[in-house]
Amino acid sequence: MLSQVTALRYVTPLREGGSLPGVVEADDLGTYVVKFRGAGQGPKALAAEVIVGELARRLGLPMPALVAVEFSRELGRAEPDPEVQELLLNSAGRNLGMDFLPGSLGFDAGVHQVDAALASRVLWLDAFVENVDRTWRNPNLLMWHRELWLIDHGASLYFHHNWPRAGNAVQRPYKASDHALLPYATQLDKAAEDMAQRITAELLDEVLTLVPDAWLADPYFAGPDEIRTAYRDHLLARAAVPQAWLP
Repeated sequence: MLSQVTALRYVTPLREGGSLPGVVEADDLGTYVVKFRGAGQGPKALAAEVIVGELARRLGLPMPALVAVEFSRELGRAEPDPEVQELLLNSAGRNLGMDFLPGSLGFDAGVHQVDAALASRVLWLDAFVENVDRTWRNPNLLMWHRELWLIDHGASLYFHHNWPRAGNAVQRPYKASDHALLPYATQLDKAAEDMAQRITAELLDEVLTLVPDAWLADPYFAGPDEIRTAYRDHLLARAAVPQAWLP
């Protein structure tokens, strides 16, 4: 399971996108950007954040630490903003926190340069997990201490919103024309050769174990373990046919 912390103070909302994440201080003295289970995207977005984020970390890509953040109803009732209060009350229990990177800046292709090997590996991963939210309009990349960091993977794995038809997405091509790192990803073939061989059942099981059971619910399955198996089998099947989906 993910490391668990308890929220002590809701600091401020980050009014970007529809999920209304917030900056939160926790009992481990850490500060986190928290995405809430009660937001519009629901727990499947949190599951995607964990699966893709922790997969990225194990593949050597720069990811802020992820934790499970426990919220009490008392903390929600103390929030004066009615919109935020409703979100916190609907999210009492376990939510997802990402380590806050103080002083980080959003990636700007007109200003920042990215190593070709790193850009190619990021593009490969995004294609593998069908991340549709890494465009030049909204890169979901941060520059921190002059290094690139990946954030926000909740829009990945969108096959899991329709499990009965998920098999149709195994060979679905990835559209990379708007990808924020496409101009830098000049070593995609080399990245693909390295990354594909590292996608194993053991690696996927390790990552899937980190997703809390409460975020794995779907009427198509009997329970969380069956859903973990479905994720693993789908991703293994996709990894086996890179020629079908890799740009």
